[in-house]
Amino acid sequence: MPLKVSKRGQVPPFIVMDVMRATFEREAAGETVLHMEVGQPGTGAPSGVLDAISNTMHQDRMGYTDAFGLMALRVAIQGHYRRMYDVDVPVEQIVVTTGSSGAFILGFLAAFDAGDRVALASPGYPAYRNILTALGIEVVEILVGPETNFQPTTELINAIDGSLDGLIIASPSNPTGTMIDAQGLKALYDYCADKRIRMISDEIYHGITYDEPAETVAKFGPDAVIVNSFSKYFSMTGWRLGWMIVPPELTRAVECLAQNLFISPPAISQHAGIAVFNCADELDGHVVTYAKNRELLLRELPKAGFDKLASADGAFYIYADVSAMTNDSTLFCQQMLAETGVAATPGTDFDPSRGHQSIRFSFARDTKDMKAAAEKLIAWRNRPQ
Repeated sequence: MPLKVSKRGQVPPFIVMDVMRATFEREAAGETVLHMEVGQPGTGAPSGVLDAISNTMHQDRMGYTDAFGLMALRVAIQGHYRRMYDVDVPVEQIVVTTGSSGAFILGFLAAFDAGDRVALASPGYPAYRNILTALGIEVVEILVGPETNFQPTTELINAIDGSLDGLIIASPSNPTGTMIDAQGLKALYDYCADKRIRMISDEIYHGITYDEPAETVAKFGPDAVIVNSFSKYFSMTGWRLGWMIVPPELTRAVECLAQNLFISPPAISQHAGIAVFNCADELDGHVVTYAKNRELLLRELPKAGFDKLASADGAFYIYADVSAMTNDSTLFCQQMLAETGVAATPGTDFDPSRGHQSIRFSFARDTKDMKAAAEKLIAWRNRPQ
């Protein structure tokens, strides 16, 4: 008889990782893949980071750092908030983490107990739901759609039965790319403060916006846990580096948890993080490419029948309603990959109840790849039946 397996580990898979495996198998067989499945920049770390690290590696032994991260990096993050948002964040509340994933684990453990109820928008990033579930925290899904730009509102939250202990928001959002404007963010922050609900604000796609810049919740008060990352705008996914801004009353709990769970974030990645704040010109060039890709796909995808699209205000995603094409987005994506070589992620990764009728396209790769993908999809959807 096999030994016990914890119920906490029995969470759904991160479906995009399964899609990635299928693309690797296709490429290993010598077939072409146009990658629109994964939320990862098609670029590596900026050249300034690589130059800085090549020097630092010979000068630093890369040992453990403070659990909260190198002070020089925390000060650099503090300066980032002053420049980007005109907000002065106390350095004592800035915590460097092992990716945003590490920040979510630390934030959830410090802010919530098993049995607490945390609300989040659906569709939304699946790891929120799955990490909360593994920690014994009840997930309360807020079903959102185009009528609220796929974002939660105070009215939707107020309609939830029972009390809440937490609310997770993301602006720009994964998978929809939609944003909450400053007025809406303040309304949500004030609502949570009034109802004693702990807000968790996912701001990892800040810097990648197309019409209006994203606003940070840090501007409205000290009570929210704010999570950011070096993966998206900063183009450093594999370096596994993120940060969080922690309310004063949670700092010691987060520190003790970080000491025991992670000891410290990777030292070499932290040195890279210090350097990347001097690479804005190169990074902003990536955003120019994303903007071109977004414009191209918003124009071309409707020609392939993908004409019900979220607004894609930021990040590098387009979320498409495919209910007129299929009732099984997983099978649809499998067929699309097999017949066109275009990889996308089924909406079931982001919305357990309605995602079978949606898919997510990522446009983080080269513009030529996006153009080729659009052409293949148009030909595929308009082929003789």
